[in-house]
Amino acid sequence: MDAQQLAQACADAMWEDDKAARSLGIEIVEVSPGHAVARLTITDSMVNGHDICHGGYIFLLADSAFAYACNTYDQRTVAQHCTINFLAPAHSGDVLTANAVERQRAGRSGIYDISVTNANGVAIVEFRGMSRTIKGTLIEAEGSGI
Repeated sequence: MDAQQLAQACADAMWEDDKAARSLGIEIVEVSPGHAVARLTITDSMVNGHDICHGGYIFLLADSAFAYACNTYDQRTVAQHCTINFLAPAHSGDVLTANAVERQRAGRSGIYDISVTNANGVAIVEFRGMSRTIKGTLIEAEGSGI
């Protein structure tokens, strides 16, 4: 199994149990080693009293992309720390895309940058996550070398 196949197999294994992402309508549209893209369409039920998307939904989208990116090596990995900067509002009907990119991975720790944009390319959120590898694997990857 090559690195791309391993990343996809890990994403598939995570997706099977990811009830939160599925219930919110988050889609995982792309994965590769250290990288993931997730998408979410903002619905009327996600809009708050200011007529903008509640920040928690955007955080969940960014966090989902982060989780899929840092779990592409068949090592169980969890969030250790994150920061999020809200740059612009999202509205009902907006299609948001979270692009998670691995910046550094060493030992049991990793750093990932996640940008959330709308369909017009406007930056909605910048998110930086730090990960920590814990015991266990996601799949039984024969020949993965992990």
